[in-house]
Amino acid sequence: MPTVPEGDPADRQELERLNEQYIAAFLNGDAEWYREHLADDFVCIESDGSILNKAEFVRSAAKGPDVASYRLEKVRVRIYGEVALVQATGRWVRPDGSAGGSRYIDVYVRAATGWRTVSAQVTRTAVPQ
Repeated sequence: MPTVPEGDPADRQELERLNEQYIAAFLNGDAEWYREHLADDFVCIESDGSILNKAEFVRSAAKGPDVASYRLEKVRVRIYGEVALVQATGRWVRPDGSAGGSRYIDVYVRAATGWRTVSAQVTRTAVPQ
């Protein structure tokens, strides 16, 4: 198996913290967190294939989540110099009790103001992984 780029431990810790905050912002409909931490040219590919720019994503986030709970399970951070990939899986439960899983990958770039998310892609699965 190829070696995973470790990067600086402080960067890894910061990216793991940002990932947790990203999920918390999703669950709390915290549009302000996204305004602050997403790059201006941020793009998200949703699980239905739709593409959202930063403004569209922030508006959607402000409406609140379509799930009642979300639990991260596996998080993998790979750092390539000034770029990092955060890949994760999790389980979610909707308000009606239906459950599923998701996998996502977020791309971060180091900016003068810290790590910023430039891209996200989400895949939902009907059956928990």
